[in-house]
Amino acid sequence: MHARILGALSEVPAATWDAVHDGGHPFVAHAFLAGLEEHDCVRASLGWVPAHLALFDGETLVGAAPGYRKRNSHGEFVFDHAWAQAYAHHGLAYFPKWLGAVPYSPVTGPRLLARDDVTRTLLAAAIVAIVREAGWSSAHVNFHRADEANAFDADWIPRIDVQYHWENRGAWSDFDAFLAAMDHKHRKNIRQERAKVARAGVRMRIVHGDEASDADLAAMHGFYLQTFHEYGNTPALTLEFVRHLARTMPRALVLMLAELDGETIAGALCLRGGDTLYGRYWGATRLVPGLHFETCYYQGIDYCLREGLQRFEPGAQGEHKLARGFLPTLVHSRHWIGEPDFADAIRHWCAEESVSVRRYFATLQSHSPFRAE
Repeated sequence: MHARILGALSEVPAATWDAVHDGGHPFVAHAFLAGLEEHDCVRASLGWVPAHLALFDGETLVGAAPGYRKRNSHGEFVFDHAWAQAYAHHGLAYFPKWLGAVPYSPVTGPRLLARDDVTRTLLAAAIVAIVREAGWSSAHVNFHRADEANAFDADWIPRIDVQYHWENRGAWSDFDAFLAAMDHKHRKNIRQERAKVARAGVRMRIVHGDEASDADLAAMHGFYLQTFHEYGNTPALTLEFVRHLARTMPRALVLMLAELDGETIAGALCLRGGDTLYGRYWGATRLVPGLHFETCYYQGIDYCLREGLQRFEPGAQGEHKLARGFLPTLVHSRHWIGEPDFADAIRHWCAEESVSVRRYFATLQSHSPFRAE
């Protein structure tokens, strides 16, 4: 077995890359990751330089870890700014670091792509070896699946956070059945929010990539740009990348589009996996009460119920999601720190943070909108 860094995903044929994962998670597909590179969404000026780890048995790719050499912490959603500042305070360089993640996407999924646990363990060890050899400060694997945890040895520091995910916990057949599982207050509030949108005359339209017109794709990209500009953030995804998704992942791309007076006024961009819908971006050109909740949450839940998907992850953060049926869920990351003294300090810091996060998680669980069974 030998490992090496790929400077671009184009170095590996799509079929070869996709053979080392189960195909259930769209964000690690060759089409998605290579599309980010081909259409200028990940680049050095944004702090993302492709550095995918590939593990070979002879000439055969047996494992891989999507990865990047980072010179900042932009677009990661696992925040380590304090660690970088501490390094700088002591005259040390925190960057570059290696990051195993999907750019700009706080979604849980496979990060050690392999068909068996032994190879996943070899991948985690190979990451450390390559980072050591390169002289980089650290390695980080964000939003890995819980069943990958055993691949990381004790030198990898665990970290947790909370997101809000919807799951069809009651074998609900439709939205009314989902609402029936809620207590009266939350059920009434959701119905009122949806009614406001309907009374405003908004009509929802859901299209997959192979059903979307170029105008649909351009409108969705425009909503994305507007939202980023409103928050003062730097948009990274290009219109050509959205078009690329529609061409290469036509049934995985799902757009929730809101129309009013013959105009598309809002949209949410989602990706569909094997059993999960992932909400990623949203924007609107007109303000309508309840439109954000309808476009980003309720249409996604409706879609999952209709299509038989088990879960819906609408994105990071947002306690307001709890009242709308998205329950707290722990998400995981692992961190290897090269400097022993800093590794000890960060391990202690993460352990204390974990206690606080678990306490917060327990508090959130006690505020479920669903009726006690």
